[in-house]
Amino acid sequence: MTCPLFVKVLLLGGLMTFTKVDAQERKAVETSLKIDTIGYKNEVAEKDISDVFRSIFKKNTNKDGTNDSVLAKPIYSVVPAIGYSLQTKLAAVVSGNVAFNISPEAKLSTVNANVTYTQNKQFYIHIQPFISTKGNLYRLVGDYRFYKYPQSTFGLGSGQSIHDEDPMIYDYFRFYQSVLRKLKGNLSIGLGYNLDYHWNISHEGNLNGTPSHFRKYDTSKQTTSSGLTLNALYDSRDNPINSKKGTFTNLQLRNNFKALGSNSNWRSVTLDFRKYFPFPAKSNNVLAFWSYNVFVVSGKPPFLDLPSTGWDAYNSTGRGFIQGRYRGTKMVYLESEYRFKLTSNGFLGGAVFVNEQSFSSFPGSSLQSFQTGFGTGLRIKLNKRSNTNLAIDYGFGTQGSKGLFISVGEVF
Repeated sequence: MTCPLFVKVLLLGGLMTFTKVDAQERKAVETSLKIDTIGYKNEVAEKDISDVFRSIFKKNTNKDGTNDSVLAKPIYSVVPAIGYSLQTKLAAVVSGNVAFNISPEAKLSTVNANVTYTQNKQFYIHIQPFISTKGNLYRLVGDYRFYKYPQSTFGLGSGQSIHDEDPMIYDYFRFYQSVLRKLKGNLSIGLGYNLDYHWNISHEGNLNGTPSHFRKYDTSKQTTSSGLTLNALYDSRDNPINSKKGTFTNLQLRNNFKALGSNSNWRSVTLDFRKYFPFPAKSNNVLAFWSYNVFVVSGKPPFLDLPSTGWDAYNSTGRGFIQGRYRGTKMVYLESEYRFKLTSNGFLGGAVFVNEQSFSSFPGSSLQSFQTGFGTGLRIKLNKRSNTNLAIDYGFGTQGSKGLFISVGEVF
């Protein structure tokens, strides 16, 4: 799960005591962190951050460094952090996930969570379960959020200038839940319910004095989108936290109805596609591709329910841009990332990425110009059993946009 906009300082006390170990211990640690420039599989035992702590503090362990299977016992990865950004000022953040198998033959289940409070009195909780039942017969996919969240909009379409800023404040509650049943192999289909509720909505108008797209589109102080979803999911990934190979495709048809409490009747289609390749073929390095696309096919959704940068299920689209930078009735998003090992024991890794995004503006309009983001990042192994990394990325976008993005688990 990505935590955008925050320059974070991890609260990992004890790392600075590395200089206190004796020469033999230091040599052992330095050898375990030997740079692996090729990335091919080798016999070096995997290490995570707890192994490094044990080495530093000379604590004995019965672990042999191998990557144990994830079974019914949950495995937790948690990162507390503090941060700062122009939007949030100081922020206190706790991010993490839990990974487990309901049964030995079941796919890995995960629950991601993030709690944040900022100096600007922004507060949000985000919980996202992805559960596979025994025999993978059912998949339970959820997305639950509560936000007290000042955030600017920059109008509709991907051609808007960063100077078209309209500061907004609103409260937000999201409840998405889908239940899918296995149809054949890795293919599942099912139904769901999506609720988006915004209230206490206010805005200042564009700071540069130009007409506000929000004022043109919708001036409601409270909006509701409530609808049923039809879902088709194909998932052959080896690990949803950090995929090395496989394919993920999720197609969702959403129908919102006034009868269910919506402000208006409207429909949308979302296609989320991801593909992972070992590259080179015999290495542990990964070449990953992601395409995330949303189209409003009928009706007029509330302004804040339109597809927008960084408002996908994982808050991950648009590294290099501020969340909410682009918004519209159509969204096309493409991203590729190359993930590679820096140390032969897997403790440190790196990544480079590039993304493109295009949005339409008002209903009935066409897609506008593509905006490019790119960057690089560091990976730190938090837990070798669940293969969870701490991902620290710095991204750049158009019109001088840039920022630090941190997530527990890979971005996609």
